[in-house]
Amino acid sequence: MINHTLKNRCRVNAGTVIEGKWHKQKYTIIKELGYGANGTVYLAQYLNKQVALKMSHNGISITSEVNVLKSFEKVHGYALGPSLIDVDDWITRSGIISFYVMEYIKGMDLLSFIKQKGHSWTGVLIIQLLKDLDILHQNGWVFGDLKPDNLIITSQPTRIRCIDVGGTTMKGRTIKEFTEFFDRGYWGLGMRRADPGYDLFAVAMILINLAYPNRFEKKEGGIIQLTKMIRQINELQQYEKVLLSALQGRYGTAKEMRSELLELMGQDSANRQSRNQSSKQSPKQNHPSLSRQNRRKMKKKGGVIETLFICFIVFMFYVLYLLLQ
Repeated sequence: MINHTLKNRCRVNAGTVIEGKWHKQKYTIIKELGYGANGTVYLAQYLNKQVALKMSHNGISITSEVNVLKSFEKVHGYALGPSLIDVDDWITRSGIISFYVMEYIKGMDLLSFIKQKGHSWTGVLIIQLLKDLDILHQNGWVFGDLKPDNLIITSQPTRIRCIDVGGTTMKGRTIKEFTEFFDRGYWGLGMRRADPGYDLFAVAMILINLAYPNRFEKKEGGIIQLTKMIRQINELQQYEKVLLSALQGRYGTAKEMRSELLELMGQDSANRQSRNQSSKQSPKQNHPSLSRQNRRKMKKKGGVIETLFICFIVFMFYVLYLLLQ
């Protein structure tokens, strides 16, 4: 549950200037972006660019999240989470508030992007997400609170990025933060322990959420209810094999899930191409009666020409006979 007392203590108005105690950098608050159990995130102005600033009275939580972001920076080519800019404390009348500043990732949230661009983008974005998760898992971390709300799609190039690392947990530990719909423990399909399978279950639920934007309530729960929901939607049926494997914890790595998803997408693309080719048959196949008519016409035309040629030869012989008389 969200601690509203903590939220109120971290509430600041637009225009407030936050100056770091140690680094003396100044950040002007523009607006609130969101809040959770471990703090509040604001959009702020820093020099000539916009940044995201997260503040909390829980210094341990801030330190943990900063360590996650620092760990991300050590991974070459990793771009799932935001880059870290600054870490400091802010002295207020009510006490010291710890904060850190990170890259502000601009873009549309995942649900809005798919709604606007269409489900043809779903597979591409999930493939990207699984690649980044595989790198994250190889470096000893599990994302934890993985859900569409935390996923932003940037442009130029189109890329899936995450805006909240608050739930990221070291492998083997208890998940720090979770959202019920994406939590395997809630559905009775596993423990709330940080392992790759926990994230892969959430990825499957994200795919399901894209087909059910308003989500749905847990009834009997378990794989039975989720299978029913998958089979009711055309967009999900093509991913059924991968979804059921992820929901039941059959994948050991994100790479395995990504490979099977790519294979399914390739098969689907090949089937569509085959159907398109079948619909573009040659005129001879599409109109056999028309083809027979053409052959009759050609045969008739050839007979006329042959008759005229014979008449011409007979006429020439007749003319030659007259000249010889």
